[in-house]
Amino acid sequence: MKRFVGLVAFVVVLCAGISAAQITVSWPTADKPSLKLTFDKFVQSGIVNGEGIFVSEVTAQNVSEQGMPRSVFTVFITDQNGVRIGRARLQLPEIAPYRAQKAQVQFSATGTPAGVSLLAGKTIPLKVVSVPPGATFKVDGEDQGVTPKLVDFTIGTHTIEFSKEGFATGSTPLDVGADELPGGSVSFELGGLSQDTVELRDGTTVLGDVMSMSLTGVTVRVDGKEQEYDRNQVKKMILVERITTQQPAVTQPVQPK
Repeated sequence: MKRFVGLVAFVVVLCAGISAAQITVSWPTADKPSLKLTFDKFVQSGIVNGEGIFVSEVTAQNVSEQGMPRSVFTVFITDQNGVRIGRARLQLPEIAPYRAQKAQVQFSATGTPAGVSLLAGKTIPLKVVSVPPGATFKVDGEDQGVTPKLVDFTIGTHTIEFSKEGFATGSTPLDVGADELPGGSVSFELGGLSQDTVELRDGTTVLGDVMSMSLTGVTVRVDGKEQEYDRNQVKKMILVERITTQQPAVTQPVQPK
């Protein structure tokens, strides 16, 4: 069974205002559906940079006699006039025949959401690996867990970000083509930190060279200037390994009397 049959897009428009009722969409077509996706009403959870942040719970019902593989939909949010005002990513797990799964979409919108349009695309499962393993990572800004992990990628360009305590954070672009074969992997080698890291209790992170530590404070050199912090300000420190070379002693010649 193929993961998807082509690319299908369609629009369902509701009345004005935040939807008071559910939106039910059939995929890939209304006359021969494989999935029925029901979006609960859009609930505004906040405002960022003048845009509303909305959340909707989604129920995906497999209405066919065949299992539905893991799938990803791009959800375009429209207003009462059908104008696109936002976009979200809906990722569904495998769904057995005549079973349902719950999911959630979150998005920012520049107006009042009133409808959705869906675009389904083929996904390619790839294993994300880091050296060393155990790094947390994000794909296109969304948390994915800890490496190594199998991730379903849609066709297109993605950005993978890695972070691990004791190592410098890093990122890598990833281009997934339509002819990409499942079972491949993406590997990223984390670089070591070149500076000490001092994490303060107020959330601030200081990068520099720890010059001294005592029971009462820590001295850090940042850009050539020393900064002192009370021990109660410090939450955590990560010290990089320093390789020092011992200079040979210089023997001064004895001057004759």
